[in-house]
Amino acid sequence: MQQIRSQVTERNGLYELEAGTDVLDSPRYNHDMAPTKVRERTWNKWHITALWVGMSICVPTYTLGGVLTAYFGLSVGEALLAILFANIIVLIPLTLNAFPGTKYGIPFPVLLRSSFGILGSNIPCLIRALVACGWFGIQTMFGGLAIHLFLGSVFEGWKSLGGTGEVIGFMVFWALNLWVVIRGAESIKWLETLSAPLLVLVGVGLLVWAMPNVSMTELMAIPAKRPEGASVVSYFAAGLTAMVGFWATLSLNIPDFSRYAKSQKDQIVGQIIGLPLTMFLFAALGVVMTAASVKLVGVTVSDPVTLIGHIQSPVWVALAMALIIIATLSTNTAANIVSPTNDFQNIAPKVINRTKAVLLTGVVGLVLMAHELLKKLGLIVSDVSLETVYSNWLLGYSSLLGPIAGIMVVDYFLIRKQQLDLAGLYRDDVYPAWNWFGFIAFGVPVALTLLSLGSDAFSWFYSYGWFTGSALGGLIYYGLCSLRPDPSVAKSAV
Repeated sequence: MQQIRSQVTERNGLYELEAGTDVLDSPRYNHDMAPTKVRERTWNKWHITALWVGMSICVPTYTLGGVLTAYFGLSVGEALLAILFANIIVLIPLTLNAFPGTKYGIPFPVLLRSSFGILGSNIPCLIRALVACGWFGIQTMFGGLAIHLFLGSVFEGWKSLGGTGEVIGFMVFWALNLWVVIRGAESIKWLETLSAPLLVLVGVGLLVWAMPNVSMTELMAIPAKRPEGASVVSYFAAGLTAMVGFWATLSLNIPDFSRYAKSQKDQIVGQIIGLPLTMFLFAALGVVMTAASVKLVGVTVSDPVTLIGHIQSPVWVALAMALIIIATLSTNTAANIVSPTNDFQNIAPKVINRTKAVLLTGVVGLVLMAHELLKKLGLIVSDVSLETVYSNWLLGYSSLLGPIAGIMVVDYFLIRKQQLDLAGLYRDDVYPAWNWFGFIAFGVPVALTLLSLGSDAFSWFYSYGWFTGSALGGLIYYGLCSLRPDPSVAKSAV
């Protein structure tokens, strides 16, 4: 006989929900969004490390050094330091926001119900989902190009397809990504664990290939592309903000993965080992490879897919492209599909299950890349480049996501003292439908960011958007909650 009231049990600091009819019949619940059982939390620190290695070693990471030197006016040394510091900084919200996921086994949208309301959580979820769908499209474009070059190295006639071959590659890679995520979290864990050592070997191999063709002394001595005599501080801070923005999305939805961690220690240690060093080394590799590309292939090439495509040996091209396909697949599935899949389910859990949400993510990503795909097919002509969109996003979206990160941390650690009503997060009688404190704390920094775009005096607010947004959002939320305590806080503490 099904119990009517849900029960919550605790084992070694991990909480588990035995759902009763009050939760099972709720419109806010489905099986895919349910808290993970303790027995389902099987990811140890090495699985978490592999997750970050798999997500970090990708084409966009490879190009970060070039983005910082070309668009942000930093020297090579300054760019690499900005990448290292940014990923150490972003570990703070990553590990803090991972705590409730590990403790309660809940995904990101369910956690947001605490700070933005049961229904209100859909607004920040959809903001996060749209960004992820855009990145999914960009990464799929890189993966599709790798498939095109792989097939071109195996079948001579394939090269003649040109842009059409790239579009076919895009659709094949698109379908492969969706298939992996539809299979579930264990499939993603297996993919990341398998790909991590292969990706490290790819990096080492590329470095061995490039090092004889580049002088590190000359590379580090290249002057920065900024006005002579200009202070490095403002340029470095803007670049640092952009690099924090690179993982600003994951700092929000890290509960989507930490809900599978065995313990808090595993998620913390795994993230510390896996993220900063991997990002720094692969970005540094990109700088070295781009500098060496002139001697290697006769022209400056800033992305590894195109660079390897210049190699004359079909065997080596095929092998390298196969590994890049694995690298891009491991990044794309974890970083860009898991989150919107959960976010879209949060809209109507009884109507949208995981499979439907994955397909919806795929369709949105496809629509966002339609312009680029039509260009490759020769159906439209446009000067808008994928690289321009990519570099502009880094700073822009971090300004929007910063306040959400600050609000989440303050809500869980300072307002609710790490106590959530687990069953209440799936019902309508504990947390408010709309938590307006969350929306005010989110809206004020976003409004100031938009206003600062038209003001030279306050341009710094946009340039340092993630830092200003997260700090101000957190402070406003704490102040509002202190003035009028939320009744759900008392209920959660019971």
